[in-house]
Amino acid sequence: MPPAPRRIRDRPRLPLRERNAHKGSFGRVLIIGGSVGMAGAPSLAGMAALRSGAGLVTIAVPEPILPTVAAACPCATTIPLPATRAGRIDPAGATRSLRQRGLIGRGAAGGSPPDVLVVGPGVGTGGGSLYAARFWALVDAFRIRSSVPTVIDADAINLAGVLRPRGWDRRAHPRTVFTPHPGELARLLSTSTRQIQADRQAMAVATARRLNQDTDPAARAVLVLKGAGTIVTDGESVYVNRTGNPGMATGGSGDVLSGVIAGLIGQGLTCLDAAILGVYIHGLAGDRAAVRVGEVSLIATDLIDALPQVFLGDVKPRPSRRATSLAGRKKTS
Repeated sequence: MPPAPRRIRDRPRLPLRERNAHKGSFGRVLIIGGSVGMAGAPSLAGMAALRSGAGLVTIAVPEPILPTVAAACPCATTIPLPATRAGRIDPAGATRSLRQRGLIGRGAAGGSPPDVLVVGPGVGTGGGSLYAARFWALVDAFRIRSSVPTVIDADAINLAGVLRPRGWDRRAHPRTVFTPHPGELARLLSTSTRQIQADRQAMAVATARRLNQDTDPAARAVLVLKGAGTIVTDGESVYVNRTGNPGMATGGSGDVLSGVIAGLIGQGLTCLDAAILGVYIHGLAGDRAAVRVGEVSLIATDLIDALPQVFLGDVKPRPSRRATSLAGRKKTS
C-alpha cells in the first residue's frame, strides 16, 4: 500500500520583480482553445493570465472566432488556426501552422516555444478517438518535443478520456497540470460524479499517481480537482484549498483558474506551486467579488476584476535571494 501523501499547509509566494525586468521576464503564455460558439473561454483564460502577471499572452483559436477573441482580449495577441467544418480546431492543420510560426521547435519564423501552454478552454467535444488522438498529438508536440509546461483544462480532459489505443494513464505527462471538475474526472475514470465526491481526496491522489506512473519524477504531473475545497496533488503531496464560495459555480470560472495557474508558471513557479497558489488566489478573488456583487450575481469576469485586489492586498511577493542579499549589503554598509 503506498504511503499517505504529505499534507501541504504553507502556500508558495511569488518573487519580487527586478527593477530591470521586461515582458519576457514574466513568461510567454500560449492558449490554444475555442470553437464557434465558445469564444469566451479562451478569452477569459487570456485575461486571467495577464491579470496574474504573465508578461505576454497569445491566444490561438479557430479562424472564424478570432475577431471576437481579439476584441474581448485586446492586451493579448491572437493567432488564427485552421478550423474544421464544425468550427473546431483542426489539430493537424494547427500543428503545421504553429510549427511554421516557430512556436513548436524553431520553425520557419525563427521563433521559440512559449514558456507555458494552456489547452482546452472551449475546444468542444466530439469527433471520437481519431480526433482525440490528433488533438493530443498537438498537445504532445509542445509537452514532449518542446518540454513546455502545460495546463490541461475542460474539453481537452474529456478528449483524453477517449484516447485509443494508448490511454491517458499509459503515457507520460511531464510538467502538466490537469484541472478537472468532478464530472470531468468521473468521465476520465469511467465512474460517476457521486463516487468522485464520496472521497475527493483519495480519488484525486490515486489519479495523480496514475498520471505519474510513466512520468519522470522530476517533472511530476499535478491534478487539481475543482469544487468546494479544491484539492491539488501530485500523488506525493496534497493541498486542500479553503478560499472560494458557491457563487463561483458559474460558466467560465474554470477558464479563469487555468489562466491564473499559467500566469504563475510563466513567472517561474513549479507546476505544483503554481497550482496551489493559483487555486488560493482564484478562490480569494471569488470571495472578494462576492462581497461586491453577491454570490447570486457573480460571473467569471468578476473574478478577473478582483484579481488586482488580491495581488495588492493578500498575495505578497517575497524578495528573491539576490534582492535579499543586496538589501543586506546596503544595511551593513
